[in-house]
Parts: sequence; structure tokens; C-alpha cells
Amino acid sequence: MASIYRCQIELHDSLYHATREIGRLYETEPVIHNYALCYALGLVDSEKYSTTVPEKDSYRYFCPEQVPKYEEHLTPLNQQEIYITPARSLNHTAILNTWKYANNNYHVEMEKTQKNIPSFGRAKEIAPESQFEFFVISQKDIKDLLPKWIRLGKWMSKAEVTIQPLLKTKVTEGMFTCTHPLNPLDIMFTNQVISYDVVNMPPVSLIQNVQMQGQYYYFEDIKEVKIPVQMAYRFRN
Repeated sequence: MASIYRCQIELHDSLYHATREIGRLYETEPVIHNYALCYALGLVDSEKYSTTVPEKDSYRYFCPEQVPKYEEHLTPLNQQEIYITPARSLNHTAILNTWKYANNNYHVEMEKTQKNIPSFGRAKEIAPESQFEFFVISQKDIKDLLPKWIRLGKWMSKAEVTIQPLLKTKVTEGMFTCTHPLNPLDIMFTNQVISYDVVNMPPVSLIQNVQMQGQYYYFEDIKEVKIPVQMAYRFRN
């Protein structure tokens, strides 16, 4: 039986990632993608999980190129039978920050200009003390290997992680609804998805309030939580 951990994140800084760009408004959805969590938790470049990712590809301190390598980096987690779900908000507050900048073409492109026209934008961020929840599914005990503190988002915001092992895990099969956000690519080959709500965000839009047919985990002490079985990282061809 898989070991399942219920994890909570509490923000100690404001969280920003541009889920949507609406004109000059850059909005952060109160959902954290499971790809981002894998990097934040150190699962991608840590030797304790995989030795197949070369050291030069480590993104912990420096990213030499802006080319995503999700399939290359996350496939080793399938081999280790470790899966991280996206994180949903338990409670959060949004804050709106306005920033301004001047036209600096004269500086960047050595162009002459007689005008200094300021421009602006707004960033909708998630405030400190907001809390999120996600699940870790593993075939081995990795509780002591997960970090207590992580960094998230564009600003590398500090966040605290608390981990609770779920002990009374059972598996059954049938029609069920998963209210937790899911990555549709990771479940489409193992469950029959009937209906869902879409959470538009890059690089893969998530789904939530998913009604589906298939096997799922359930827990006697937290009956509202139902998680699909056999989730794994899968990618578009």
C-alpha cells in the first residue's frame, strides 16, 4: 500500500506567479501547480531521489537557459514511484501591487529620445499567512526527506511545509468526485473523467471538482478526501 502524506504550506512572503495576464494586470491563481511543487521540494535535482538527472541541469541556484524540461526532470519520479498533487488554497487573501517603470529605449538600444513616458502594471499576489494543501503519494517512507522550508513563485517566496502521514488508507473502485485540483495529463489514462472545472494556468491547465470512474484512495478519518489511484507524470507527445 502506498504511503500518503497530507501536506500544508503556509506562506511567509507574498506569492506571485503570472497565472493570467489581463492587459496590465498579472494575476496569481490561488493554486500551486504540481510541477512547481516538485522543483520547490527539491525532488528534481536531489540525489536522494534520482541519479539520472545530470548535475549541470540543477535549477536550485542557477538556470542557464529558459527552456522547460519537465518530461526529462519529472520522469525519474515515476521510476521512484513518487507523485505530488497540485496544491489548493485552504484560506488565502489577495493583495494588489502597482509598479511603474520608465521608457528606457534610449538606454537599451542607444536610441535618442526627448520623452520619458512612465508606464505601469499591477500584480495580484497571494498574501503572507495564506495556507495551501497538497498530497504526496509514495511507495516508500519519505517524510523525513521532505524539506520544512521551501521557496515558491517568481519572488522565491519563503513558505513553511508541515507533513501529516495518513494512516487509515483504503482503496476502492467506483464513481467518485475529487474536489482537489488535479493534473489532467496524469489521470487521463487510468480513470474515466466525466465532468470537471478547468483552472487555466501554464504549463498545463489543471482541473478540479472532477467526477470520475475508477479506483481511488479514501480515508476513514477524513472522508471528504478522495484521490485517484495510479497517478503518474505524463506529457503531451
